[in-house]
Amino acid sequence: MEKLDKVFLPEAVENRWYNHWMKNKYFHAVSESGKQPYTIVIPPPNVTGILTMGHVLNTTIQDVLIRKARMEGYESCWIPGTDHASIATEAKVMEMLKEKKIDTESLTREEFLKYSWEWKEKYGGIIIQQLKKLGCSCDWEREKFTMDEGYSHAVLEAFVMLYKKGLVYRGHRLVNWCPISQSAISDEEVNHKEVQGYLWTIRYPFKDEDGALEVATTRPETMLGDSAVAVHPQDERFKKYIGKKIKLPLTDRIIPVIGDEFVDPDFGTGCVKVTPSHDPNDFEMGKRHSLDFISIMNPDARMNENVPDKFKGLTRENARKQVIEDLKKLYLLRNEKSYTHSVGYSERGGVPIEYYLSEQWYLKMDTLAEPAKKAVKNGDIQFHPSHWVKTYDHWLKNIKDWCISRQLLWGHRIPVWYKKGENASLPENIHVSVNGPKDPEYWEQDKDVLDTWASSWIWPFGVHDWPESSNDLISFYPTNALVTGPDIIFFWVARMIMAGIEFMEDIPFKDVYFTSILRDEKGRKLSKSLGNSPDPLDIIKKYGADAVRFSILLISPQGMDVLFSPDRMELGRNFMNKLWNAARFVKMNTPSPELLPEMKEVESEFQLPEKWIVSKLNNTIIEVNRRINKFQFNEAVKVIYDFTWSDYCDWMIEVSKISFYGEDERRKRCLQSVTVSVLKQILCLLHPFSPFITEELWHQIKIEDEDDIIVTKWPECDENKIDVDAEDTMTLLQDIITSVRSVRSRMGVPPSKKADLVIRTDDGEIFDIYKHIIQFLGRVGSITVDSNVGKPPHSATIVVRGMELFVPLEGLIDIDLEKTRLEKRKEELTGHYESVLKTMNNKSFLEKAPLAVVENKKKKLNEMNLELEKLVSNLEMLN
Repeated sequence: MEKLDKVFLPEAVENRWYNHWMKNKYFHAVSESGKQPYTIVIPPPNVTGILTMGHVLNTTIQDVLIRKARMEGYESCWIPGTDHASIATEAKVMEMLKEKKIDTESLTREEFLKYSWEWKEKYGGIIIQQLKKLGCSCDWEREKFTMDEGYSHAVLEAFVMLYKKGLVYRGHRLVNWCPISQSAISDEEVNHKEVQGYLWTIRYPFKDEDGALEVATTRPETMLGDSAVAVHPQDERFKKYIGKKIKLPLTDRIIPVIGDEFVDPDFGTGCVKVTPSHDPNDFEMGKRHSLDFISIMNPDARMNENVPDKFKGLTRENARKQVIEDLKKLYLLRNEKSYTHSVGYSERGGVPIEYYLSEQWYLKMDTLAEPAKKAVKNGDIQFHPSHWVKTYDHWLKNIKDWCISRQLLWGHRIPVWYKKGENASLPENIHVSVNGPKDPEYWEQDKDVLDTWASSWIWPFGVHDWPESSNDLISFYPTNALVTGPDIIFFWVARMIMAGIEFMEDIPFKDVYFTSILRDEKGRKLSKSLGNSPDPLDIIKKYGADAVRFSILLISPQGMDVLFSPDRMELGRNFMNKLWNAARFVKMNTPSPELLPEMKEVESEFQLPEKWIVSKLNNTIIEVNRRINKFQFNEAVKVIYDFTWSDYCDWMIEVSKISFYGEDERRKRCLQSVTVSVLKQILCLLHPFSPFITEELWHQIKIEDEDDIIVTKWPECDENKIDVDAEDTMTLLQDIITSVRSVRSRMGVPPSKKADLVIRTDDGEIFDIYKHIIQFLGRVGSITVDSNVGKPPHSATIVVRGMELFVPLEGLIDIDLEKTRLEKRKEELTGHYESVLKTMNNKSFLEKAPLAVVENKKKKLNEMNLELEKLVSNLEMLN
């Protein structure tokens, strides 16, 4: 190949290598290969979605696992796909129709779905293309969409099977209702927010006597649907009123006073209004006391026909205003005060939910939950980090039946038909099957669709067109690992475990890794709504995909949230540049790879540097494998980073220059072989993390008939090559050289001047053997070793493992000039230090100043203290 450019330009290599990998079908798995499979299914992003930094972290981890497995010889199958995302997609289609000025009310179901598929075909694949830009090595030939024909069939089969087992049923009960999508939503799709509102106290007059009970509420508009007023049966203030009748204000209805232990005597007035059709706790009270269930809202949250005429058609917000106004006129509003309380918001609709009484389809969960709980408790499935087991277990212990129906058009239509004109509650008038009744003209299909999660819970086996048997299903189920966010542990992870055990009689995966949550520098979760989430494609364009992948893993410890800033991607870019420059140096100073001996051919000639770097390499391989196996990806990256940057680039390459620039051709050939071989192993270890640069550099130094790095064998550790003595000796040399370099830097010794080194020690053998290394890397002239030598005047003193090393400074710098400079700086800095210290000792300042200002002062004080210590130490050297 041609020469390496002086600078690494990511865009120049990313598309070229990705197209090369695709062309060679490296990503495609063959179920009949005979190799042991390693499978991952991608958490299918919403078809409406675009790439986020959360996706970058999540999919990079998956790619690391799949690329490593591929190099280890597994039949690696990473199945990608997208989710139809009923609510989100329907909202997007509605927006599109509005822009086209198409009246959605006038469309038939089939017409609306036609527009939905048009939208999906135009916009639905954006995130897939973006994942390719990141370098994801998914098996794109197996890409699935949750509404593909085969997958849809699997979803409906699952419903029918569960129905026939008696686990699916219809129920009329209270659900979380989104007035925007006009559909039921799950508890997990409700975000609770602290809201500044009001607590109103309303007088409810008695029917047959003077006086009233005072009721406190945050939602006065719902009083129009009240069925009772409740008090605690042991509350001495009110128990005498239990059984009495009350006139419900603003209506012509009479309601009872009931006693129920659910009532908290300390909340508000101790009396609560009971609205069974619009509150889950009231719903249960309504059932206990056989109260009326009066729904007062339409699906869009406007008031319906069950309220007085003046309120009909009002939005809930306007109804509230009208209720308050009317209560004031009747002198029934006793009090109004500010009140902060939690309000549930629809995750998709972005508005407060309603509790809405409706008929829905439910799935019994207790039967399914028990084996799923055992699978994790027994260790068949491992969670990483393990603390998520408690969260999972708590949810399963308190699980409720799952409302699986949604009042939408886009999605998997529930495969239930009702005989036209007949009582739909009778079993003989209900038909449940995937393909429908043979005489469809006499039947009408249920209008609802399944909850999106009721399709994606079969994802690990549904992608293989289950329930049909196939080689793919046999080979690639169960999967090996799942990488996902902790926010969908209930939505998806727990339910996939249930589905796998129920339908496949086997767990769907062995390991679950929960990724970190990315937050901005203020600690807020990255989100589009806050405007604090950068566009990953912009970051990739600026830093390169390799740098972004490497950096995001480096800053993401297992089980901890990540403070993300685009600037932190500099870590990865700097590392890529360091690696590029090292490879460029090696290529410029070594012959064609075919002309170099293999490393094993020159092992007998190894000296300390080669023994040390090979030992460090094998320790690195052990540690990288250990960290990846424990799902500690940031630790694995750190190990590669430290070995590559420090051991290889900063030390091995520098040591190799002694031979590269020397006259001993045999020694040069040995060092060339080792530096190239170790670099190739570095590239292999790094490939899963940063695939593009490693493939590019691999082709610069590989032998012509070697495979591409993507399918090259993963490095294996040779424990016989671990040399503790070599590592210990090299560490000693590094400590000596680093100390000498530190003195030179602190005292401003010009790079052109070599410093002498005087050493007081009883054992000078190491200096006899490795004198040339210390001299070359430490810019040292003569080395004097003597057990009785005295300290030369104006010398810096270094102590390394009990040996005293002296660096004479006379002749290297102007001693008097340097002392004057240091004294002046010390005096100046001492004045600043005392001034800031005085401010920090001022209680008034500490109480009044902003926290950021105080922290900045503390930081300055610490920095000045450290500099003063160095100044004193340097002056002691010169004196």
